[in-house]
Amino acid sequence: MTMFFADKPYISDFFKKTLRDHQIPVVGTQVAQELGLLPGTRILEEKEAVDLAGKSIKPRIYCSSENSLGWISLHLQKTSLPQKIRHFKDKLRFRELTRELFPDFVFQGVSSAELDDIQAEKLPMPCILKPAVGFFSMGVHRVNAPQEWPGTVKTIRAEIEKVRDIYPREVMDAERFVIEQCITGDEFAVDAYYDAAGKPVVLSIFNHIFSSDSDVSDRVYTTSKDIIQDNIREFTEFAAKIGKVAGIENFPVHIELRRQQDGQILPIEVNPLRFGGWCTTPDMTFQAWGFNPYLCFYEQGRPDWEAILRGKEGRLYSIIVLDNSTGINGQDIARFDYDRLLAGFEKPLELRRMNWKHYPVFGFLFTETREKNYQELEYILKSDFKEFVET
Repeated sequence: MTMFFADKPYISDFFKKTLRDHQIPVVGTQVAQELGLLPGTRILEEKEAVDLAGKSIKPRIYCSSENSLGWISLHLQKTSLPQKIRHFKDKLRFRELTRELFPDFVFQGVSSAELDDIQAEKLPMPCILKPAVGFFSMGVHRVNAPQEWPGTVKTIRAEIEKVRDIYPREVMDAERFVIEQCITGDEFAVDAYYDAAGKPVVLSIFNHIFSSDSDVSDRVYTTSKDIIQDNIREFTEFAAKIGKVAGIENFPVHIELRRQQDGQILPIEVNPLRFGGWCTTPDMTFQAWGFNPYLCFYEQGRPDWEAILRGKEGRLYSIIVLDNSTGINGQDIARFDYDRLLAGFEKPLELRRMNWKHYPVFGFLFTETREKNYQELEYILKSDFKEFVET
């Protein structure tokens, strides 16, 4: 039994076409029916979806957004899915689950009310402070020294207040936080799924590029032939270890990890039942490599990386998150100059404009860049986007 969920904040035209063209069953929630699914899409009534999932030993479910996790936790309690979702969505629970794999990793959980009373001088510095249940790097901050603690807590609370009404509690819950050691090294985002036997199949690898050591934003994610070839074996083995302790099968994931200087790979987080949010990494994978990750999961397919990467030397494929880093409230921004933005790139592949008055992003841009022209990515990585906005 396989079913997909379509939910806010966004589904792409590519995702919609995949659902319709391959007759993938979509659960007909009220939200799904408001998202403009294409005529001819195969819709499952909610009651039928519940019945089918309850009768299935290993239901196979994909969500376009974590907003659907609340529906699954409420309606599919007879399955093991709610428990497995909590293994990953609750970052404190995830650290406890994987403690045996990473016994030296330092972390602790605290309530929101306790943040002001933390003795920061006793914490490992630098450290990361983030909501136990969060999304999109919201409320995630690095604290480099004890004196930065009060200001960081104040900043996080202000950030979360701005998005409190945008995401359900299953996606963003600011009542509990995790304090953990800062993981250094190169960061990667990996889309994968675990098959019916629990074996991981890696569908994409993106290098998450930062502007500085203190940067924790989601600005630029890049994939290339070298990035895939250099990491595919090791990341598959890493995913297998995570899957074994979590006991997951027929389960898509979006993994964020870092490889430290000593070579050890540490997980930042594992996001359940989805690939990259806002239909980003799976759609970019299709644009870069020509195969459909949604369909791979649905049909339990495996990419032939040797064939896929042939002739792809010297090219970088990037997702650029146009987050509102201007410091200006979205309500006060009258215009974003998308044409000027596009003019700075040699080969834009797709631009997705978003309602910046409702969401903290101006949109998403997919690009292809010659490695020799890497400076175009460096520029956008460091921009605060003020040059593109009018108030």
